[in-house]
Amino acid sequence: MKKHITRSGLAALAAAAFLTGCDPEIDAPEISKGDADFTRYVSVGNSLTSGYADGGLYRSGQINSYPNILAGQFKLAGGGDFPQPLFPEDKANGSGYLRLAGFNADGTPKIATVTDNLAIRGVNSKGTPLYIEYTGPVQNLGVPDIRIADIKTAGYGSTAGNPYFERITPDNNQNQTYLERVEASNPTFFTNWLGNNDVLGYATAGGMTGTASITDEATFRTNYEDLTKALTKSGAKGVVATIPDVTLIPFFTTVGPTLKATLAAKGLPGMIILTGSGNTKIPLPTTSIKDASGGTVLVPLTASAYLPLLGLPTAKYWRDLLKRQQLPALALPVLLAQYGVTDTTKAFGFSMENPLPSSLILDNSEIANVTAATDKFNSIIKETASNNNLGVFDVNPFFTSILPVNGQPALVINAVNYTPAFISGNIFSLDGVHLTPRGYALVANEFIKTINAKYNAKLPTVNVNAYNAVLFP
Repeated sequence: MKKHITRSGLAALAAAAFLTGCDPEIDAPEISKGDADFTRYVSVGNSLTSGYADGGLYRSGQINSYPNILAGQFKLAGGGDFPQPLFPEDKANGSGYLRLAGFNADGTPKIATVTDNLAIRGVNSKGTPLYIEYTGPVQNLGVPDIRIADIKTAGYGSTAGNPYFERITPDNNQNQTYLERVEASNPTFFTNWLGNNDVLGYATAGGMTGTASITDEATFRTNYEDLTKALTKSGAKGVVATIPDVTLIPFFTTVGPTLKATLAAKGLPGMIILTGSGNTKIPLPTTSIKDASGGTVLVPLTASAYLPLLGLPTAKYWRDLLKRQQLPALALPVLLAQYGVTDTTKAFGFSMENPLPSSLILDNSEIANVTAATDKFNSIIKETASNNNLGVFDVNPFFTSILPVNGQPALVINAVNYTPAFISGNIFSLDGVHLTPRGYALVANEFIKTINAKYNAKLPTVNVNAYNAVLFP
């Protein structure tokens, strides 16, 4: 069943007025803050909260962040200003981002990187870009890459830490933790959508452990509870959001069907992959790759760069990769060992000596790890919200509800289809993880519905179609 949102009621009222010749007074819809106080709204979260999109953080994305959209609606009910750490107009492209440059003859997209008007002031000792500092007041505390596991890390805002937090951290307080920053924010109302990266990093890295490992449950619980205490210490009300099933996003659903179809068309029974914490080389049957017909293994969007190499020797590719990563040639043996390569002259992806890397496959056991962690973390989020009488926007079932049914879109807004499809679905940006302005408007509306229900407010939702999706050249 499709969810249709139309203006039929308003149209019928206008028609009736015309036919009867009268000039009725139409009362504006009532707007009320209910039991909430939007005087000082603070948003807590990661890249999704900051407005990150298309693989980067830039001014247009920041302006179209869901917290900024919410703040605009809060103002209708007495809300105050909502300062964000916007990049300046002359450096509006921020970190740089991806843009759609056209399409190849086979219909695949041409994606280019925007590299002009960046807000990069230099690099740190690790070679990580440092961005133009923002010294004004900040109420959008969305920080790309941050996890619940990171909120108590001293020095997280130093030049050696997270560059997005560093740019909004005073130079004289670089040891300030994210939790301390939240404690000092003193909101009267807040939203908290933090926790995605505690699962997402592991998933997008193909289940590789290390810095991309899933946060342990005890740390997640303790830190999430402490974060909630910091937000509610002065009696602030708010809404928290849960973690979606990251395996349903375009990052994991776009490349697999293409790869599966390519292998099947060539009559190839499968590939050789490196997978698991023990870096085991195993056969991957073509039928195991997930598409609409079935399968259990997901292929991330990052694998698209490797598909042209399948069946070819890869010595030149690995050397070029070293150059792109600005690593010395001596690092080649380490790089090859990381990818399980012992002979670069063998057919890439089809030989034990040159397998498809683990980072380019999320196998069924790794998917199970992601699902289990997501369920545990969401239980903690809901339990903590209940203990503090907070609203909950349950993101997981919302995104599940907009999956196509029998090939047809489940969400249609004024004749515009919304699905999780890459580029054409209107919701996800070119990185396959973060949202378009339309996607962020959808999220803002779901927050508003939760606020209205929890706090007896009467806030209007926004016209989602007034925001842009992926921009075509």
